[in-house]
Amino acid sequence: MSDHAHNKLTTASGRVYAENENTKTVGPRGPVLLEDYILHEKMAHFNRERIPERVVHSKGSGAFGTFTVTDDISQYTRAKIFNKVGKKTKVFVRFSTVGGEKGSADTERDPRGFAVKFYTEDGNWDLVGNNTPVFFIKDPKKFGDFIHTQKRDPYSNLKSPTMMWDYWSLNPESLHQVLILMSDRGTPVGYRFMNGYGSHTFSMINAKNERVYVKFHFKTAQGIKTFTDAEANAMKAKDLDFAQRDLVEAIDNGQFPKWNLKIQVMTEEQSRNTEFNPFDLTKVWPHGDFPLIDVGVLELNQNPDNYFQDVEQAAFAPAHVVDGIGYSPDKMLQGRLLSYPDAHRYRLGSNYEQIPVNKCPFAVNNYQRDGQMRVDGNGGRKPNYWPNSFDNISVDESYKEPSDSLDSSIADWYDRNSKIGDHDHYSQPRALFREVMTVEEQDNTIRNVIGAMSGVTGPNRELIINRQLCHWFRMDEDFGRRVADGLGVNVNAVMESMNVGRR
Repeated sequence: MSDHAHNKLTTASGRVYAENENTKTVGPRGPVLLEDYILHEKMAHFNRERIPERVVHSKGSGAFGTFTVTDDISQYTRAKIFNKVGKKTKVFVRFSTVGGEKGSADTERDPRGFAVKFYTEDGNWDLVGNNTPVFFIKDPKKFGDFIHTQKRDPYSNLKSPTMMWDYWSLNPESLHQVLILMSDRGTPVGYRFMNGYGSHTFSMINAKNERVYVKFHFKTAQGIKTFTDAEANAMKAKDLDFAQRDLVEAIDNGQFPKWNLKIQVMTEEQSRNTEFNPFDLTKVWPHGDFPLIDVGVLELNQNPDNYFQDVEQAAFAPAHVVDGIGYSPDKMLQGRLLSYPDAHRYRLGSNYEQIPVNKCPFAVNNYQRDGQMRVDGNGGRKPNYWPNSFDNISVDESYKEPSDSLDSSIADWYDRNSKIGDHDHYSQPRALFREVMTVEEQDNTIRNVIGAMSGVTGPNRELIINRQLCHWFRMDEDFGRRVADGLGVNVNAVMESMNVGRR
């Protein structure tokens, strides 16, 4: 190894670099730049680490169904899927655990994936999210590192609480999601009794070419049901495939699960004046300021005839939007626009969208040719370039979107000039714990945290636990004290060493 690279962070080609956690953007809240090759290398390599199962969301369940519009939201979007009350659109939904392998238990403490594919006449729209409204990190450059901590230790090949809590304690932005994960929401009773969220901030464009930002919420019509930690562990010993069995049997028995789709709406002007960054995936939009608006009902009513054909080969990507629905400066979203289709092309082939479950049932016209598993005639004798003088495929100018108004012309890797609120990782989890959770839910969450943190081992155990306790104290002092007591840690010594004042 050359002297310049010794003990320094480098790319696969040996280039030493400094920005491993922050993606280069246009301004502190602006979109990600394509030139950030480090992001590309990290995500592209991460997507290719395991074959043939998915790197994340490996074990899942899915079903077909319908989405029915119940309320008029045409003032916000011109998307054809929403253009008439009563309109029905076919959907495919895949649920999953995130960190485990295909043979893992359905009742592990883990976020749950919640991905919906709408087969609209303007193309397939994939709304890819989880059963939580937030996520552990807010920059895509951190994603591979975070997922590594949820997988297996490279030395022992065992799941490692030490890796998890080490990473979380070094990334206080994760606190909001960790709190949700450690609550009983981290162990839902199957997939029918949990909410789903688009999680990211997306945008909508109406017929006047006006843009608003939106959050998508799927509220379960069955009601929320969760396991306690003890109940989840008992079910793990009884039935590893509990969630899969529950969904298949419910649909087979005509007990079709439903979710009510709702949105939150924020104007572009409001997005510039919020105290928090509305494009930060670790934050929620307060419902009091941005109330839920009813949109429609999602119902699952048909099990796939073949699991592999549909559930295993289903491919969702947040890049797949349709006219009237768009992106936002959400950094994690922008990173996933690249990484999700890239993962599918690697796992399923460059023509993965020709697989029946992924195929748009309406007209598809483009000049893409060849590649692995091309099964649609490959365009026959038609030209493979555009423009040409031989076909009548044209551009429809009515589908143009409005331009983006950027807040800055400065490209950098770190939001040094962002608002103070953008770095507040404690207010929202504090509000969740104090104002949303019941006393029983608070007690269960603290008990789950103590149990999970008790698994931290090794020479850095005290450092990792004290670092994480610092975050719990900053969120809620009573929470921190109870966790410290449960772990047998001297509370006063921790508060003094971490310089955590009373709140």
